[in-house]
Amino acid sequence: MGKVNILVLCCVLFLTGCSGIKNIQDLTYIVAIGMDYDEADDEYVVSLQGLNFANVAKQEGSKSVDPIPIFIATARGETLNLAVSKLYRKSEPPLYFGHVNTLLLTNRLVQSKAGEVLEEIGRNRSLRPTMKVFTTEEKIEDVFNVPALFNYPAIYTVLFKAKINQLAQNELKAITMMDFLRDYYEPMGTAKIPSVKIDESSWKANQDYQVLYLNGFSAFQHQEYKKDIPLEHALIINWLTEKGISIDQRIEKAGKLAASVRLGEPKMKIKYDGSAEKPKFSIEVSVSADLLEKIQKDLTLNSLRKQIEEAVKAKVEMVYYEGVENKLDILNAGENWYRKHPEQFQKLKKNRTFYLDQESLTEVKVNVQIMHFNSYKFKRSVDGEL
Repeated sequence: MGKVNILVLCCVLFLTGCSGIKNIQDLTYIVAIGMDYDEADDEYVVSLQGLNFANVAKQEGSKSVDPIPIFIATARGETLNLAVSKLYRKSEPPLYFGHVNTLLLTNRLVQSKAGEVLEEIGRNRSLRPTMKVFTTEEKIEDVFNVPALFNYPAIYTVLFKAKINQLAQNELKAITMMDFLRDYYEPMGTAKIPSVKIDESSWKANQDYQVLYLNGFSAFQHQEYKKDIPLEHALIINWLTEKGISIDQRIEKAGKLAASVRLGEPKMKIKYDGSAEKPKFSIEVSVSADLLEKIQKDLTLNSLRKQIEEAVKAKVEMVYYEGVENKLDILNAGENWYRKHPEQFQKLKKNRTFYLDQESLTEVKVNVQIMHFNSYKFKRSVDGEL
């Protein structure tokens, strides 16, 4: 029996030592990678945003009132890997890339080297396909140096938003690298990367306080960068093509503000003309609305509904025609068309021209149902209209 106890004790002693495993405070966790391109030197400029958890255990649930420093490392190289390799020997605790959450690309890089960079990153096994990707016109270091409100660390900014599929109101959604590359390599349809900008005027704390927000899209068609889409138009596109998004909308009548409403998640149906040689279609949009403010007292319910439908229709047509002008299928009308019409698609593919024009969209129908009135009352007009 004594021999058995000795044997068990030896086994336990061997199990208690996990050789090679480091404590969390013994690593520098890289949470974001930024990439820029220097045309003069033909080099990539890579910036790493790092976190160290040395004092996490000491806080025991309480938040430090002192600002948390943001660590950023920068290096240059002919490729992403060559640039990062220069930082390994200059980093203690050692770098760990298992928790990279965000990739930030400058507009300069996207416009000149998007294909090469995205292909390289897509097959890099050190980076997770679920990391979020953004573009920016700002300097990478400036973006990485912006903390969250109330002295929270940078991982509480929009660059690291935890749930990109949660309900978003009047804002753009982030996109993962995996989802972007899926759209990027589609033969039809537009791929979009949200762009990040620094705002310096909305918040103050004795002085102007910088915050990050999403201010539009960088749009791609046929694996080629096309243009940046501003926030106002990007919100409408996101609202129409993504799930779980609501937006606030001003409603005008006779050129004056009549009401403000909140438009819920829409249902957009694209109906194709099966006999056409390229995408030709009509769009139907059904959406519920909540009345937030009624400005014009004599506004009737039917008139309000009509004005909302006209406003939505105008926005759908606006983003579509602007997309066609820039050779962008901004509402992804071609994505389902080429699957349902393989023969027409093969003929169109040989033609090598953009597949949409002003006449491709034949009609836009909008149906609005007002669900909540926020205690506002509507009187019947002289002719009995509510």
